[in-house]
Amino acid sequence: MKQLLVFLSIALIVFGATAFSPGAGTATGSSTPKPDGQKIYKTYCVTCHGLYGDMGASGAANLAKSNLPLDERIKVITNGRNTMTGFKALLTPDKIKAVAKYTLELK
Repeated sequence: MKQLLVFLSIALIVFGATAFSPGAGTATGSSTPKPDGQKIYKTYCVTCHGLYGDMGASGAANLAKSNLPLDERIKVITNGRNTMTGFKALLTPDKIKAVAKYTLELK
């Protein structure tokens, strides 16, 4: 019985030290994980741009052929353009940047 209590105490200490240490469960050591641009794109953008960026529904630009650099893509996602509404009220700047980076992969 004494050995079981010692084992459980040690296990609790080890678990507590790793589970509550800064950066536990994250690859970068920050308390918030990096946004997943692909997941955000699939949530908000796929309806008009399509899964591969080339659907063009409601006048959406073909992202597979777009030559916009990253900073311009960030501006368009943030503020919108033509029939596209901006996402600055819905997404954080980090999430917008993650989506913009992901759209570069659609080429």
